[in-house]
Amino acid sequence: MIEILKHPFDFSKHSILQPGNFVLTISKTFKMATHKIALITGGSRGLGRNTLLNLAKRGVNSIFTYNSAADEAEKVISLAQQEGVQAIALKLDTGDSSTFEGFVSQVKEILKDWAAEGIDYLVNNAGTSHHNSILKTTEEELDLLYNVHFKGVFFLTQKLLPLINDGGSIVNISSGLTRVCVPESGAYAAVKGAVEVLSRYMAKELGPRGIRVNTVAPGAIQTDFSGGIVRDNPEVNAMVSSITALGRPGLPDDIGPMIAGLLSDDNRWVNGQRIEVSGGMFL
Repeated sequence: MIEILKHPFDFSKHSILQPGNFVLTISKTFKMATHKIALITGGSRGLGRNTLLNLAKRGVNSIFTYNSAADEAEKVISLAQQEGVQAIALKLDTGDSSTFEGFVSQVKEILKDWAAEGIDYLVNNAGTSHHNSILKTTEEELDLLYNVHFKGVFFLTQKLLPLINDGGSIVNISSGLTRVCVPESGAYAAVKGAVEVLSRYMAKELGPRGIRVNTVAPGAIQTDFSGGIVRDNPEVNAMVSSITALGRPGLPDDIGPMIAGLLSDDNRWVNGQRIEVSGGMFL
């Protein structure tokens, strides 16, 4: 249950919100209607964080989700405010679709207090890694991948569609692994492939509303994803460099600006596409 209090709101102290045990208090003095608004899942770390901060540089306010990294979410909020925009973090497990109704209610309250009609950009970024062969992958592992990477994307987008402004833009995050085969990546790549197909159908269905939908497929990026293996393991780092035309693994700064640009009107005629951002892996 969300209680809206009447006293002024200090974003610097109360921008992280958790379901069931928080009070949402947002000052009416903040009028956000002149800013574009993005909703980014998994925005506290990695590619989601970098995307949010690059959108912030473009003057975009953000609502973003985190699952466990509340301290990192606080840092993102502070960095966004340094760019002169606002960011609010909501705790969400994107693999648990039963929580989506409550989450959408929270988003509605934020939009109301920002004097905004809806959101302009949606980035379905939240994800988990998985490394196991098809032979050894368990039903529980596959269910988790499906729930987070496909079912969560499907139903969260579905429930947010009434809040997405006509003319908006959606980016779903996939993976370079849908194009090339890497050992112990079959289950993960398969659900990401499903997201790519879903994205094309979304683009077709939402076209009459002027909503664009594209898929971004990053290559191997130096983040803490998969335990930071690309960033922290010298052998893996060297291997990725050897198979990449530009001679190195990717960085978050190689991806965030691209997604921010794709969402914007700069790319208003790009729709229904899978765009790989990998520096030329396995060419």
